[in-house]
Amino acid sequence: NSERKLIQQRLRVPLASIPSLATSLRLARESNATLLVSGKYTIIPAQDDLAATINVTARVIRVNEGRFLSEDLPDGRRITRDIALNDALGNLQTMQGQIAYQVLYQRDKALPFSQNQLIETATKIPARAFEAYIKGLLTQDPMFRENFFKNALRLYSDSGAAGDFGEAALELGHLFYGQRKFNEAIDAFQRVVNAERACSEKARGENRPANCNDEAYAEASFYMGVIRWQQSDFEQALAVLRPLSEELKITSLYNMLGAIAVQASQAEKRDEARQAALLAEGIGFLEKAHANAEDDLAIKFNLSFAHFLNGTYTSAAEYLKELVAAAPKDGEAFYVLAKTLAELKDESAADVDNQARTQLAAGNRYATLERDWTRAKTITDMKLRVVQPQRKDFVSVVLSQREAAPVARPVSSTETLLAQAKKEYQAGEDDKAMETIRRVLVSEPMSAESYLILGKIHLRRGDRDQATSAMKTALFWDNRLLDAHVALGRIYLERGDCQQARTFAASAAELDGENSEVSSLQRLAERCSK
Repeated sequence: NSERKLIQQRLRVPLASIPSLATSLRLARESNATLLVSGKYTIIPAQDDLAATINVTARVIRVNEGRFLSEDLPDGRRITRDIALNDALGNLQTMQGQIAYQVLYQRDKALPFSQNQLIETATKIPARAFEAYIKGLLTQDPMFRENFFKNALRLYSDSGAAGDFGEAALELGHLFYGQRKFNEAIDAFQRVVNAERACSEKARGENRPANCNDEAYAEASFYMGVIRWQQSDFEQALAVLRPLSEELKITSLYNMLGAIAVQASQAEKRDEARQAALLAEGIGFLEKAHANAEDDLAIKFNLSFAHFLNGTYTSAAEYLKELVAAAPKDGEAFYVLAKTLAELKDESAADVDNQARTQLAAGNRYATLERDWTRAKTITDMKLRVVQPQRKDFVSVVLSQREAAPVARPVSSTETLLAQAKKEYQAGEDDKAMETIRRVLVSEPMSAESYLILGKIHLRRGDRDQATSAMKTALFWDNRLLDAHVALGRIYLERGDCQQARTFAASAAELDGENSEVSSLQRLAERCSK
């Protein structure tokens, strides 16, 4: 799902929109997928004693051919089968496993794992906790919504499952945040952060990729920082948001952090050294934001005001002149520019001050600012300009950063099992190798390497039909497996099917024409039927 979102973002397909079939095919081709599942669902709300239900209809499309996956019947007819399921909404995870199995079964009738094994893999959240979570999402009443999410968290904890139910905690946090119950919101968001940290630490201990909810972690951390900022707890806000800005490097977050640091500096009355350090930090964040978005007027205003407070009037004047040129009715920018030019002994200060007086006439805004300036020679009643990112933005931000800065990936459990299966096959321990491969396919049903090893085992046992099926499935998931092309070419040579033998010999030659086994297969295929 994350890979799909990343490709959508790269192709500028809005994450919030439902792509058309043509766009979905484009996304699938971009990701080198071989199958695309297209369909629709309908949710029927709960009524009286009847639970909410979901109806799902799906079809499988061959991506390269752009047509629905069909099936040849014994009587010669070719049909396209729909996947149609209907169940209680609380059983959605089970349905996901069933759909995944049926998609794969339409492609290969001899799957080496059962539907129940795939359902077990898909069921990541205890059923009752997941049902309560789904009910919370579907409920509009805030009180019932809160109760459902709390029940989901309690049921998850009571089940003995590892970690915490981060998705339910995130929704509960947003519910409390919308109601301005800030302390309760902080507690809920903290559970999301703790769940992600526990997930990452567990993955690190097991030397496998951390498939944790990065988007939820970023979102929860951000709103914890926003709440602390709204509570004027600048120190805590900075402590929460600093690490997030280093990880995500998002412009709007740099701007927000800069504004918070500047406000913290203004609020610091006792320690002049700390006041100066906070202001310098704020300028640093704002300069990063400005470097990423030079035309953003809000960032330009914040940076110029920070320079004004810092006494770096030349820099402040430079940015403010650019700002008023782009926004000639920005009275506050004119006001700060007038004071800046006055400090620089610039003769144009009076004219700029008149502009500020004109633009700030409404509500006696100019008089209010001037009263504070006359009394303390500073500007205290000036709000910095920050636009809070929307919830949906966190997904694209995390994904874009993940694409821009890939990290070294540790060896996964799947790769470890594949390596084990190869060793077992090479040692002649076919039964052990097949059992290991089945374990791989339960979690990675599209593992081409697994089907290749399976095909080699069947071939060694003399079961040509099973070997052919496994090898073709391997090529379906990854058409670059040279061993599969060669093996299939030899199988068809044995059967006397010269056309198929030549086809696989040619495809093998495209991959590696210098390979000795490929050259041998080509010679045999050319002599076939002569």
